[in-house]
Amino acid sequence: MLHLIYFADPLCSWCYGFGPELAKLTARHEGARVDLVMGGLRPFNRERPSDAFKKMIREHWDHVARASGLPFDPGALDQEGFVYDTEPACRAVVAGRALDAARALALMKAIQAAFYRDARNVTLPEVLADIAADCGYDRTEFLSRFESAEAREQTKQDFATAQSLGVSGFPTLGISYGPQLYLVTSGFVTDDVLEYRLAEIDRRVSQPPA
Repeated sequence: MLHLIYFADPLCSWCYGFGPELAKLTARHEGARVDLVMGGLRPFNRERPSDAFKKMIREHWDHVARASGLPFDPGALDQEGFVYDTEPACRAVVAGRALDAARALALMKAIQAAFYRDARNVTLPEVLADIAADCGYDRTEFLSRFESAEAREQTKQDFATAQSLGVSGFPTLGISYGPQLYLVTSGFVTDDVLEYRLAEIDRRVSQPPA
């Protein structure tokens, strides 16, 4: 059974684009397990996006849209009062993971679609709670967990874990063989490339030492 460790940020556009490729991979491997670690792309940012920043981000989004075929609404950056702080979205996934880990990946995908496709402000607790409720979480329970000190601390721990392992870009996907973690990809690749790399890792791990 595959045990994958996925380092991501819901507000990383390449993670959004990578979602369908990861889904195709796991669909072919019955019982595949995906553990999420939030990486923290732009956590705790407090500055409103400048016009130059918006232009740069939208250029990235165009690249992701071409590579993935997924929809983007460029107006997501123009919402009233919007600040590109990725911590709340990361904390939402951490809170969801604590309440029901089996739904956490679906929650992250729903947050991504809400932001990139639907231009909703996913830095707002009430918006994140609505999305969580749509994913099957109890809205009140989710919001309580999201606002808790435990969720805030666990989110910081996720960021620290990613940094301690040298993860500096997203998406990053690893595969666990017992206590050992092997890098599958750092960056967007298609599912066929993932399959090839997983097979290569399995061959190396299975091969007895000379």
